[in-house]
Amino acid sequence: MTPSIPAVDVPPQPWQGRFDGDDASHRRWWQAVSAYDGGAGTTGRGAGAGPEQTPRSAVLLGFASDEGVRRNKGRTGAAAAPAAIRKALAPLAFHLERAVSDAGDIVVSGGGLEAGQERAGKAVAALIDAGNLTVVLGGGHETAFASYMGAASSAAVQGGQRLGILNLDAHFDLRNEPIASSGTPFLQMARAEAAAGRDFRYAVVGISEPNNTRALFGTARQLGVRYLLDEDCGIERVRGFVAGFLADIDVLYLTIDLDVLPADVAPGVSAPAAYGVPLPVISAVCREVVRSGKLLHLDVAELNPSFDVDGRTARVAARLLDTLLR
Repeated sequence: MTPSIPAVDVPPQPWQGRFDGDDASHRRWWQAVSAYDGGAGTTGRGAGAGPEQTPRSAVLLGFASDEGVRRNKGRTGAAAAPAAIRKALAPLAFHLERAVSDAGDIVVSGGGLEAGQERAGKAVAALIDAGNLTVVLGGGHETAFASYMGAASSAAVQGGQRLGILNLDAHFDLRNEPIASSGTPFLQMARAEAAAGRDFRYAVVGISEPNNTRALFGTARQLGVRYLLDEDCGIERVRGFVAGFLADIDVLYLTIDLDVLPADVAPGVSAPAAYGVPLPVISAVCREVVRSGKLLHLDVAELNPSFDVDGRTARVAARLLDTLLR
């Protein structure tokens, strides 16, 4: 029996884009994405079983939230990101071999971040257990704890597979604060993993030393976090770092905070990067993840359309998602 999916706040809306023809040779994303109907995915071999023979169906779920960014004293506006990412995806040529559907949006209103994260986590877990590759469109990086709750609650992780969390980000997001925000999700994960009796397997690519305090570096060391500084992110070094991390896990949750990229590539974020990791390096990480066959769940966070320039950041997010779903 297919697990029921918790209700979303905004049902999937029609996608629109350029029309070149009805046949597969002209297909674009807007023509290929269907509304999620609650059915089981095309499971193939599944995450954690090596490269897939038949790709799992992918399901997109929006997490329209900037409450965590507000609490973290950042620039709000990320709640509008799911719609902006869909708009950027819609006209892209569709070269994927997997089916893609859209489950709509979970919306965080007022101060109800924790309730929204819990609802999103339940939805993600149900979608994963139905045989899908889940893709959350954030939202501020408070999206990450919602994603984690879903991945950690899935049958794969509950059944004993080792979960790894790979974050492409300029920040550790390990703040120790009394109220959860976009700056706390990975410390929340560490505590949840400890409570569950599991090792916390967390790696970060792109850390900006000037934008993380000594206290945050100390927390990272205490928790055994693996990381690469943005200045050390040459393509071969990053590939080796990611490959080494992937070798030590069974299934992967990948989260991309778009502020890992240089500000001229991703201006539309809460905290634009003065240095950043080049887009080809981030793309190479995505391809390494795809080749591993271990991807269980992914999300993209921190797009802020209010500060984007000509939709540049949204287009980068769309390109990375297109790469990850190949």
